[in-house]
Amino acid sequence: MKIGIDLGGTKTEGIIIDAHGKELKRQRITTEKNYDGTIKGILSIVNNFEKLFGNVANIGIGMPGAISADSALIKNANSIWLNGKPLKKDLEKILKKNVNLENDANCFTLSEAVDGAGKGHKVVFGVIIGTGTGGGIVIDHKVLQGRNHIGGEWGHVTLPNRSDEEKKFVKKCYCGKDGCMETYVSGPGFASSFNLRFNKEFDSHQILDGFKNFDEDCTFALKQYTNHLARGLSLVCNILDPDIIVLGGGMSNIEYIFENIDIELKKYVFTDTLHTKVVKNMHGDSSGVRGAAWLS
Repeated sequence: MKIGIDLGGTKTEGIIIDAHGKELKRQRITTEKNYDGTIKGILSIVNNFEKLFGNVANIGIGMPGAISADSALIKNANSIWLNGKPLKKDLEKILKKNVNLENDANCFTLSEAVDGAGKGHKVVFGVIIGTGTGGGIVIDHKVLQGRNHIGGEWGHVTLPNRSDEEKKFVKKCYCGKDGCMETYVSGPGFASSFNLRFNKEFDSHQILDGFKNFDEDCTFALKQYTNHLARGLSLVCNILDPDIIVLGGGMSNIEYIFENIDIELKKYVFTDTLHTKVVKNMHGDSSGVRGAAWLS
């Protein structure tokens, strides 16, 4: 059996699966927004599962951010109370078992590579386009972290070939850089660019409703969004050349993307034929917690 924990800023979700990936039980709790409370929440889920199903030797945990290769402390977590903390070390001490801690986008990708939309493919690139923008690389069912533990972080590369107009209708990224993919293809980034251009106050759902009702501004915005997504993913294809790209996050529920992204992507990738397909995830919101379980 395998236990996976998806540690988010709002909720912490746990799952226990058997060796074939069958879900045995799931539990979700509210994340306490402090370090000690977060650890206690993880401990409560693990204890509950082990009372029901017996001892498990390893625990997999997915979270925003990563472990610093130099200090072994958490870095880049938007759950800021975790940053600078020895989370893996502390959890292993308390739980008395091995803890595999990984970035949540990597967990998403691993889940989809093992038994999801990327099953049967050697090189899988997973994409998160939701509140933020992230990515992960899995090769032969193993996460490629990279030397600095930032493998797959395509959300903070600059949108290729930005026009002066595209530079105008976008906000600066929270990371301090200009033009990050996240500012164009995350849900908030999509809405922000639309509102700056058309002087409105829509969220992404309202833009999509407008598209369905043939609103010209909303139609333009969704076409441009798909083009931006393709341009960003063309960098991934040119460098990594994955077998398949799996999209996750709230924006991945837009069917228009899958109807048009392959055609858009072919315009920018350095090849005469492109066999890499862009597909929707299979496990949805469960991908993160399932991927965490596969870590163990």
